[in-house]
Amino acid sequence: MIARVLVPMDDSEMAGRALRYALEVFPEAEITVLHVSGGPSPMMGEATEIALSEDPEGVADDHAVDALDRARTVATEYDAEITTEVRVGHPVRTILDRAEEFDGIVLGSHSGGLMERLFVGNVAETVVRKSPIPVTVVR
Repeated sequence: MIARVLVPMDDSEMAGRALRYALEVFPEAEITVLHVSGGPSPMMGEATEIALSEDPEGVADDHAVDALDRARTVATEYDAEITTEVRVGHPVRTILDRAEEFDGIVLGSHSGGLMERLFVGNVAETVVRKSPIPVTVVR
């Protein structure tokens, strides 16, 4: 039985679909939405801003606001409660570090534009290959 589900979420449409899927398929599970700030990007803007900030956690939280507000809105549509969390780091490593505390991961098939995917790589593909727990990829 899947009792605890991790849903990594950025501000992409696919991440929203993944959360909806998790809420529909695992209605009794504890859902944790994880936003990872400061990961690699084509120009390293977010990571640099966080690294140079006097309040890195505050800046990371600021970057997560839109995605987590969207997650809360989706949860409200399903009359569900979710837990939200913000971490700073590389998305794949951060997701995999959290994985063992959950029974499954549900994530979107991709996010960002073509340049970001080419530069950063596909988070979903790497999580699927390296995860110690089952992963569902939603398109």
